[in-house]
Amino acid sequence: MPAGPLRIAIPASPIAPSRSPAGILVRQAGAGPAVVLLHGGWGWDAYPFDVAAVARRHRTIAPDRVGYGGSGRLAGLPRGFHVAMAEETFLVMDALGIERAAIWGHSDGAVIAAWMGLLAPTRVRALVLEALHVVADKSSSVEFFQTAIDAPERFGPAVVEALRRDHGEGWREVLAAGGRAWLSIIAEGRAGRADLYEGRLGELTAPTLLLHGTRDPRTEPGELEAARRALPAARVALVDAGHCPHASERTGAEATRLAVEFLEAHHT
Repeated sequence: MPAGPLRIAIPASPIAPSRSPAGILVRQAGAGPAVVLLHGGWGWDAYPFDVAAVARRHRTIAPDRVGYGGSGRLAGLPRGFHVAMAEETFLVMDALGIERAAIWGHSDGAVIAAWMGLLAPTRVRALVLEALHVVADKSSSVEFFQTAIDAPERFGPAVVEALRRDHGEGWREVLAAGGRAWLSIIAEGRAGRADLYEGRLGELTAPTLLLHGTRDPRTEPGELEAARRALPAARVALVDAGHCPHASERTGAEATRLAVEFLEAHHT
């Protein structure tokens, strides 16, 4: 399959059902068993995947979810947006004629990937859950999400340039929508919501790799251990990185190698 972006239409996105049909921008490359790459809450360009490395032996699909990049904007993210985005990703797969795929998701994308495995286990061949969020009460990240709403320029010129390249001049609204959604999740966590999966994370049946940075600032104390307890059969790969191992200047190649080797071991 030739590399390059493709614009497809799905009947409607569960995250924005009033938009019918919904246009989705998809990057694509390679051939073989399908792998879907799911970006985090800042979109594609802030933490891009090495598509070429994945596409050597896989049909590699990397969509912009509705609300990001080339797939339009949203005024806000509703409660349960991770589940809605998982359902949207299945619609993207349907539009591309993909019945079953491995899913590699980063951060919010990892939460979406996990929900895909819960919603339709027969359609998910394997999971790479990178920088997975588990708990709802992520109190140590409140300042981070508030900054995304009030002063995203503080994240630095390189980040701002990547966000502007991805989302255009509406990049601030993209970050603010995500920041508000996560502050709502944190408030629910403080009120008693335990996790992002309704207690169901342990129901995942697909072979799973937990790929995590040992210095991830978005990880709460005990959060990775909670994931390991819920998924005792999962393989765990820890690398010396922050929140995005695959895009780390020092360890990006190692993280990508670990993920690709796992995906290649689960072709069927």
